Amino acid sequence: MSHAHGDMDMDMGSGTSSDAASGHGMMAVFQNSMATSLFSEAWTPRTTGTYAGTCIFLIAFSVIFRGLLALRNWQENRWLDAEMKRRYVVVAGQGTLAERVSNDSMAKHMVLSNNGVEENVMVVQRHGAQGRPFRLSVDPIRAVLDTVIAGVGYLLMLAVMTMNIGYFISVLGGVFIGSLLCGRYAVHNEH
Repeated sequence: MSHAHGDMDMDMGSGTSSDAASGHGMMAVFQNSMATSLFSEAWTPRTTGTYAGTCIFLIAFSVIFRGLLALRNWQENRWLDAEMKRRYVVVAGQGTLAERVSNDSMAKHMVLSNNGVEENVMVVQRHGAQGRPFRLSVDPIRAVLDTVIAGVGYLLMLAVMTMNIGYFISVLGGVFIGSLLCGRYAVHNEH
């Protein structure tokens, strides 16, 4: 079919399913074909049982994803607790923590009262955002965990992008179950 130089074909639905499968068009609607490949052509369900197995895998994979987010939060809290329990070491030529606090111009003397007992305290304002130091025992583990979480998340995204309604509902079901099981441990401002 020939088009004039300035004409554009505005019919987005003109592509066939074979065009979409071969990469010439993009499927923009959900479909329910059992023979939808997942991650590779080799993983294409041919029977109802293999399709159900693929959906069960996606549910379990989504639960694992939510569990990994909870694991990361748990590990971050563990690392922070360990960091807070570390003893402070006085370095030659530098004052102690108490000396630095007492010399801090932002420090304010206040009285803290709890159940009638008063105690003199010093409140020190934090100066800007301070990053935690690099630790060989923490940062490589954090990097590996973040990479695994990103990889699982991207694989789940690819499953949803197949536009197969069964795969989509399976991923959502797995996220629901995973959040039900361990969502209270996961950080809510992440993925």
